[in-house]
Order: sequence, then C-alpha cells, then structure tokens
Amino acid sequence: MARCDGLGDKAHPERKSQTIDEVFTQEQTQLRPLGRPFDGYVEKAHRATSTCLVQYDSNYYSVPAQYAKKSLSLRAYAREIVIYDKQQRVARHPRCFGKHEYLFEPWHYVPLLKQKPGALRDGAPFKQWQLPVAINTIKHQYLKRIGGDREFVALLQLIQAHNIELVTTACERAIEEKTTQLAAIINLINRLIEPCIDLIDIPRNYPQLTVLPQANCKRYEQLLRFGGSSL
Repeated sequence: MARCDGLGDKAHPERKSQTIDEVFTQEQTQLRPLGRPFDGYVEKAHRATSTCLVQYDSNYYSVPAQYAKKSLSLRAYAREIVIYDKQQRVARHPRCFGKHEYLFEPWHYVPLLKQKPGALRDGAPFKQWQLPVAINTIKHQYLKRIGGDREFVALLQLIQAHNIELVTTACERAIEEKTTQLAAIINLINRLIEPCIDLIDIPRNYPQLTVLPQANCKRYEQLLRFGGSSL
C-alpha cells in the first residue's frame, strides 16, 4: 500500500499528462461494484470441556458456562475464532497462534462464582481481568474482608442484569459518598434507573377562605354526640 501511494503521484505510463492517481480516479467510475465479501473460515465440530473450553490447534478458547460439555461449532478465521451453538454465536476470541495457550473471557465464568466465590482470588480466568477503575476499587475493598467475595459476585451479577456502564456509575458515586456497601450500591443503581418525571405546572384556581378556621376541640364533642345517637 505504501508503494502504491508513492507511485500514485508519478506520470501515467500511457497518459503522460496525467498521474496514475488521476487516471485511477477516472477508471473507478467504470468499475463494477464489489459483491458480498467472502466469508472465509474453516469450520469444525467440537465438544466443550467441563471447564468451558474449546480446543483448536493446541490452544483453548472459553465459552459461556451453560455450554460446558455441549457440542458446538467452531469457525476459524484468519484473525479470530468464533464459536456457535447451531446458528447462535456464543463466543468470539482473537485467534492465537501460539502453543498451549488459554484465552479466557471472565464473564463466561461469572455464573459459576455463585457456587465458588473463592475463585475470584486465584482462578485462572480472573487473574488478568481488566475491570473499570471504580469496580476494581470496590473489588479490592470487598476481598479484604470475610464474605466480601460473595458480595462482589452479587455486584457482578448486577452488571449482567443491567450493564457495566450503569453499575460503574453507581460505584463511582458510592466511592465519592464513601459508602461502598453493597446495599448502598444497589440503592444507587435503583435511583439511576428510576424514570425521571417532569413536574407539570398546572395553574389551579382554588377558592380563597374568607373565614379562617379556629382551633375548637369542643366541636369534636358535638360530632361524637351526634355520631353516638346514630350508632
């Protein structure tokens, strides 16, 4: 491409008065439009392991936890690996050309953390997990205390139920307000997703009081007397 760009400013070999780029611009109007791009891949059937991995060329690619031990279809492209369950795409990874390497998507394993929250600390899929700064700050605070790993798993499930941008905003506000408890973050999330209702200023013509009411408790005795006779 760099060589073509360099030659484009030179004179055309046949049309000496024009450059190669100028002639090419004219020729482009006569070219046929491109058809559908060729979808070039090699497809193979694979069975996911119990650890939610699919092997291809001695490398391993993760799939969502619900597809463990299931038969899947793997499409190997030049630069990526795409895994399907029938016609539904379930995983996508950049293609690895090394040997015996593992490409994990941590979100594939989040449902398993409900039974094994301790895997957050030393589980292979979570060692290099890049999370937003605010969520990572909350993670470090939670993992310092007993039971904090379960609370952080609950926070990850909130991300899957909503979206990471919403939960990140809630965590940022929680850090600013210095209240990083899970209940406080859930409250912030609920406040963020509540619909904003604009108050409508409707003019109301209420009657004006001409005689101000006076505090007279004896009137209640009269009401009770009348009410007692009806009862």
